[in-house]
Amino acid sequence: MSLDSINIRTASIDDIPSIFSLVKELAVYEKAEHEVYVDEDYYRQAFNDGIFDALVATDKDDVLGICIYYTTFSTWKGKMLYLEDFVVREAYRKKGIGQLLYDKLVAFAKTDGFRLMKWQVLDWNEPAIKFYEKNEATIEKEWWNCKVIF
Repeated sequence: MSLDSINIRTASIDDIPSIFSLVKELAVYEKAEHEVYVDEDYYRQAFNDGIFDALVATDKDDVLGICIYYTTFSTWKGKMLYLEDFVVREAYRKKGIGQLLYDKLVAFAKTDGFRLMKWQVLDWNEPAIKFYEKNEATIEKEWWNCKVIF
């Protein structure tokens, strides 16, 4: 595999099995596999309903990485893109695929009129933190996450 053979494109419904597989791989990496309550059919329905969109990095027909995102709103900044999950298959990490995905997502956000892009990173995930810092992201440490699970 060379970076020249990698195609970054908008996901289609046919990509849902690969997207869900990568989400589960990320959950294992984050030691949280037991927290995945939804299944592939749920993803398919949510995608069809426009709940989320995704970019996929492919080599031939193999999906090697994904960015799952959705549109939200910042009361101070305006239209905001939220990057929910960003993962490259473990065997393909540190080969530049993540950078291609990230660059494509940032270009899309700028072109589509987003004013801000936000996401979360675990405080122990040093490779991800270094990647984001390299890409000049601001890592906010003063905001705490809150959630309610239904």
